[in-house]
Order: sequence, then C-alpha cells, then structure tokens
Amino acid sequence: MGRAGRPRGRQPTGQTSVNILAPSGCRCGQDASGSLWCPLMTTPYQQHPYGVSDKSKVVAGILQILLGGFGIGRFYMGDTKTGVIQLVVTLVTCGFGAIWGLIDGILILVNGGVDGQGRPLRD
Repeated sequence: MGRAGRPRGRQPTGQTSVNILAPSGCRCGQDASGSLWCPLMTTPYQQHPYGVSDKSKVVAGILQILLGGFGIGRFYMGDTKTGVIQLVVTLVTCGFGAIWGLIDGILILVNGGVDGQGRPLRD
C-alpha cells in the first residue's frame, strides 16, 4: 500500500506492503543503513535542562566507599551539606557512621547521582 493506504502495484499472493508513517511533527525514521532512529528516544542525560555534570560518578562512588565516613565523595560532588552531616555522624558514633558512607558510595556507583547544582553525574 502507498502512503495514502492505496495498494501499490501487484504483490505476490498473501503479501502486502505497508508504509507506516510517523505522526506529523515527529522526526523519527530510518537512516541510510535501515536502522531505526528517533531523537525522542535518547538518554535522560542528553535531555537534562542544565546539562551533565563535569563530575564523574565512578570517582564520586570510589571516594565515598573509601572515605565516605568523612563525606569526601559528597564534597567532591559539591553536596557539602550531606558531606558535613556524614562527617559529624561518623565522629559522634565513634566511626560506626562510616557505614552510611559505604552504602552511599555503592548507591552512587549503581544508580548515579546528582552534583551540587542538581545535574546528573557523568558516567
């Protein structure tokens, strides 16, 4: 069938050809190699209104795992408030609060995070 839904030429028995058009205004389609592409299906980092942070989630996660009791990973990310709270909790609990930093570092590595300005950390 053509673009308007009318049959195109003769097709072998039982086979029809259909062109599926994207709704008007959508720029999805196929490139020259035949693979589908669509600018609407991009990662959230590319569509974030403020862009992506210049801080790395791997560096932040490793710092937080190794020195999380002192809030170093959070200071690196620009989140000084949480970094100071982690430092105070670690000092008040005689070091047991460092478990928070360890868990926080693992979560940063797995889920990512945001820097002090709210931008997602780069991979």
